[in-house]
Amino acid sequence: MGSRGRPRNEPAPEPGSRAERRRLARRVKRRRRTRRAGEVPLLVVVALCIAMLLKTFFVQAFFIPSGSMEQTIRIGDRVLVDKLTPWFGSKVERGDIVVFKDPGGWLRGEAARPAPDPIGVKQIKQTLTFIGLLPSADEQDLIKRVIGVGGDTVKCCDAKGRVTVNGQPLDEPYVSPGNAPSDIPFEVQVPAGRLFVMGDHRANSADSRYHLDEAFQGTIDEEGVVGEAVVIAWPYGHWTSFETPATFRMVPDQARREARPRRRRRRASPFA
Repeated sequence: MGSRGRPRNEPAPEPGSRAERRRLARRVKRRRRTRRAGEVPLLVVVALCIAMLLKTFFVQAFFIPSGSMEQTIRIGDRVLVDKLTPWFGSKVERGDIVVFKDPGGWLRGEAARPAPDPIGVKQIKQTLTFIGLLPSADEQDLIKRVIGVGGDTVKCCDAKGRVTVNGQPLDEPYVSPGNAPSDIPFEVQVPAGRLFVMGDHRANSADSRYHLDEAFQGTIDEEGVVGEAVVIAWPYGHWTSFETPATFRMVPDQARREARPRRRRRRASPFA
């Protein structure tokens, strides 16, 4: 056999002949297959790097293991959390739904977590979660709604049983049906840089109300916020985006108003 797999006595194909063209075509195909095979590992690495970059700085998926936010967010839902806007100085606002790190012992009051996965499956899920291809089930994360921000006075309840912020009663249609706004009376002056949070399923949420006797009266540090929940991504039938409830736009903001010069506002035209 010749060095290129051709019998020794077989003459080389004539340049430009059909046999020569076929041989060149086969060589080109082999080179393309080899090049594609070498590109696959590189593409995988690039995809993983992009996924990790998105998870770290932009958007991350979270798995909801408890019913503390029902009916707004149900057990098993996957929510997408915006981690980008805080990098541009955006502040958490009243009415936002936020994911935050456990301030210490809060998770003990939440509902039981799903049964652990078998060995092997657990490691695969942990790897995919780490690179951002699966929602996080990190046991150190909680999800609640922000009721008060630094400088606010949050109180319950007024004569009609409503939660008030800076004296303004909240209309809370997002509270789980059958739940009172709060069965626990409280009045908290929220320190600067901290947040007072509550679950929408008030009867099944170990939120700020259950930590009133701790430091900072159950408020959480803004620095512990991972990001703002923006949408339920899965299951498809639960898909919905989160908007700030209108009731929070009615809350007077005395603390911030005093910190900056007052601006004249145009008077709105009366309704017809």
